[in-house]
This record gives sequence, structure tokens and C-alpha cells, in this order.
Amino acid sequence: MHQVDWTVGQLMDALTRNGLDDNTLIIFTSDNGSPARDGTNMSGPTGSVKKYGHNPSGKLRGMKADAWDGGHRIPFIARWPGKITPGTTTDETISTVDMMATVGAVLGVKLPDDAAEDSYNILPALLGRKLDGPIREATVHHSGDGMFAVRQGPWKLILGRGSGGFSKPGRIKPKPGEPTGQLYNLEKDPAETTNLYQQHPEIVQRLAKLLEQYKKSGRSAPRM
Repeated sequence: MHQVDWTVGQLMDALTRNGLDDNTLIIFTSDNGSPARDGTNMSGPTGSVKKYGHNPSGKLRGMKADAWDGGHRIPFIARWPGKITPGTTTDETISTVDMMATVGAVLGVKLPDDAAEDSYNILPALLGRKLDGPIREATVHHSGDGMFAVRQGPWKLILGRGSGGFSKPGRIKPKPGEPTGQLYNLEKDPAETTNLYQQHPEIVQRLAKLLEQYKKSGRSAPRM
């Protein structure tokens, strides 16, 4: 954290020295997921919670490589004087793959149809414009070992049981009568504690069909 703080400071100082700080869009974000937790770590036996008392995922479930949100939610801060109102927030679900379409929109460049097939332009959200609906139809991601998940609105479907990554158990073979996947309402249950897979088969079917549609078309963003 000290290194990141220093590096951002160096960047801001350089922009100020060159008179560019009031005319530059700065985006601060990170790689996906947090590292070690309670003694399970990809690089050693001791997690950051046990060693330092620091839980990098907060209340979110899982860590880096997992299908759960602790493996995917990351910070996102944007600064653009005169364009982005300081202190504003948005509930839009976005992804780092959206940076391609967004920067294209900032520059007025039309992307080729076969470029950034999963990228949405999130500039309207950054500028605080009124939206008629969500920018992204849905968001697709997967765990370290390829367990796919799709989120639409508050609902998140994971096609499998377990973390799909570093957290144990990585994979759970369902017993007869048990759910074969995971469904969570992230608005009511951001920690993903209650699997609603069997309670809402219609949502499971809808999200699974949408994911299959994306796989067949080779893209999740609409053609512009």
C-alpha cells in the first residue's frame, strides 16, 4: 500500500509539473482479487489474516482465483477535472475489459467489430449521465480452474460447486438431490452465504441460457 501510494503521487506530480493534471483522465484500479487469507495462500502457508490481521477481501467471500466475489471485485477510482464530479459514486457493474471501449469513446475512435468483443463503453456512468438501464447486459467471469460465472442485475450464477480456485474446497461433487451450481443475490447477500440455486430454477435457466448465447456468439457486448 505504501508503494502504491507513492507511485500514484509520483504520477500526479509529473502531470502537475507538465500542466496536464486538469486535462487528464486518471483511472486507478487493480488486478483481480485479493491474495492470501486464513492460512491458504498460493505462495506460502500463512495468509495475511493470520499473519497481519488484515483481511483484504473484507466481507466478500473467497480470494484471488475463486469464482466468488472476493476473487474478482477490485477498486475503481476515476479522476477527470471538469468532467467527473468529485465524490460521486455509481452502482453500475463494470469490468476492466470495458476500458477499451471507453477509451475509444473518449478519443472518438470507432473500434473494429472484431476488437474488444466483451467491452462496453462506461463513459456515461463516469460522466454522471442519466441512464435508461444498465450499461452492461451481464458480466461473465470464471475462476482459476475455469468455473464460469455470469452476473445480471443482482443475480450471480456459478456453474459448479466450491470456489473453483484456491479456497478449499475447490470443487464439490454434488450428492443426489443437491444443487449442481450456485446462485446468489448479491444485493441482499454480497458475502455469498446463501445458495438459492434450487429456490429459483427460472433464474438459473435464464442466466445459463444467456451464458450459452455469449459462448456461441463469441462476444457479450453488442455490435456497435
